[in-house]
Amino acid sequence: MTAFPPPTGLPVTSSSAAAEPTFAPKREPHPTLPIQVAGGAIVVLMVSLFSSKYLLDALITFEWPVVVYVTLLGAIGYGPSLIWARYATNRWGSGRFFRDVGLQPELSDLGWGPVVWLAAIGTQIVVGAIVLGLGVPLENNTDGISELTDDRTYVISIIITAVIAAPFVEEIVFRGLVMRGLHSRLPAIPTIALQAVLFGVAHVDPVRGTGNIGLVLVLSGVGAAFGGGAYLLRRIGPTIVAHAIFNGAVLALVLTNAQEWLQNNS
Repeated sequence: MTAFPPPTGLPVTSSSAAAEPTFAPKREPHPTLPIQVAGGAIVVLMVSLFSSKYLLDALITFEWPVVVYVTLLGAIGYGPSLIWARYATNRWGSGRFFRDVGLQPELSDLGWGPVVWLAAIGTQIVVGAIVLGLGVPLENNTDGISELTDDRTYVISIIITAVIAAPFVEEIVFRGLVMRGLHSRLPAIPTIALQAVLFGVAHVDPVRGTGNIGLVLVLSGVGAAFGGGAYLLRRIGPTIVAHAIFNGAVLALVLTNAQEWLQNNS
């Protein structure tokens, strides 16, 4: 029997193995910021939102046009958060605001946004079903809007606030500053979960009483979907789009009285 000659190829070394192509290139780690950035963002937003609500109650006696109140609500409720975000990225980040908060828009955001929105709808349905099944008190945060739909300036103002201002600022705060700050101390899953709960708590309104319990749980599920999307995609452009679609769809149901019809026939 004739023996085969020994192989003549070069032996495989660590350097040659490393040069082999891979089908799943390693992803860059999710960017982080110091934990104080997250803490400051939460404190500033919560104080601003509560202050704007109490200030609105104090000024409502002047009977100014509704658009004035909506403008004040947006400026006082969200303005300080943008100031903090700018300060924090200059103080603890690279000084490049949009990069530090993950706001690096891409055309694909228009495609990923609806995907994240569908994920948020799914979590909302699941958590909502559990909340209702357990009999947890639940109130929505759109009560009273349909009563003022005859005021065109109010409708325009609330659409601008809910569909443009709120998604932009809240995503910078929660999926930008808060999530990146928490992730500097916590693994990914606890980070996404904690920022989601904080997102739900930020929508608490003392007027709703115990109804806030169910509201916080449902919106925490929505926040988890947004957080997961921001973590996987490493940017918040898609979550801003998803957030805008989410708020826009809710407003459309409220302003057309479709939400009331669904509730009455459910």
